[in-house]
Amino acid sequence: MAVISPGGMEKRGLEYDHERFDYLAQQGKTVVFVLKDNILQGVIAIADIIRDTSYEVVRALKEQDIESIMMTGDNKRVANYVGDKLGLAQVFAEVLPDEKSKNVRSLKTDNKKVAMVGDGINDAPALAEADLGIAIGAGTDVAIETADVILVNSNPKDVLNIIKLSKASYRKMVENLIWAVGYNVIAIPLAAGVLANQGFLVTPAMAAVVMSISTIVCAVNARLLKID
Repeated sequence: MAVISPGGMEKRGLEYDHERFDYLAQQGKTVVFVLKDNILQGVIAIADIIRDTSYEVVRALKEQDIESIMMTGDNKRVANYVGDKLGLAQVFAEVLPDEKSKNVRSLKTDNKKVAMVGDGINDAPALAEADLGIAIGAGTDVAIETADVILVNSNPKDVLNIIKLSKASYRKMVENLIWAVGYNVIAIPLAAGVLANQGFLVTPAMAAVVMSISTIVCAVNARLLKID
């Protein structure tokens, strides 16, 4: 018994139903042929099921003006079929591992920030090359070790959560920075005795309490990330 590709059939000079093959391939299925003693016994069409959440994630990213690009080693017909279904901005098919990292590098030269999501050994170079490497938790150890972030639940929606959390963290950082600068602009002159001639002096005890309040405000504001 042997299972071969259409290219293998052509190399062996064997005939097959091209019309049926084209029909299956256009549905995004990878077609292989089963042979016994060099005689065709049957055809197997293999297809990856696109998760419903994938549609939601691509749509949500598009609403945030974030392009979704697919890089895969699969054949062009399958890749283009999936790309059209998901509404991806660009599809790279039949890509070798080193080509993935080259494509990431090329995107970065266009002044784009690139986040790469992958799960296999083939994705490791691209994960390392990207501005942000995101590994699927169920992926290989090499990909996980190379990535900056690991999606433990292997849920595409977690990509949206990463973006949301990073934006919220940045917002909190700016808020705390504004608070700290504003606080020090007011507190330091007072502690230095700018109002001493008007009878207002900051005692060491008072300074310690006020300084603690400033630290507590920043810490509480950061903790509010869980609520956001």
